[in-house]
Amino acid sequence: MWRAFFLAVGVYSCLLGVEALALDKAVLKPEVQGGQQVAPARSISPPDWAPWSLMGVGAVVVLYSFTIPKRVGG
Repeated sequence: MWRAFFLAVGVYSCLLGVEALALDKAVLKPEVQGGQQVAPARSISPPDWAPWSLMGVGAVVVLYSFTIPKRVGG
């Protein structure tokens, strides 16, 4: 179970890093209730260090997940 958990966290971190490398800015749409705008649109831009750090940490976690021994028997 832990092996699969760490593998999933590592892969997700790598994918998030690749996505942050490809995007300059993400704009979230405004929240609307009953035809009126409740919250304004938000803009998120990742810092310059984020893509490489996420990909690096994700790669290390994936490699770590392969070193966790498989559980044999129940």
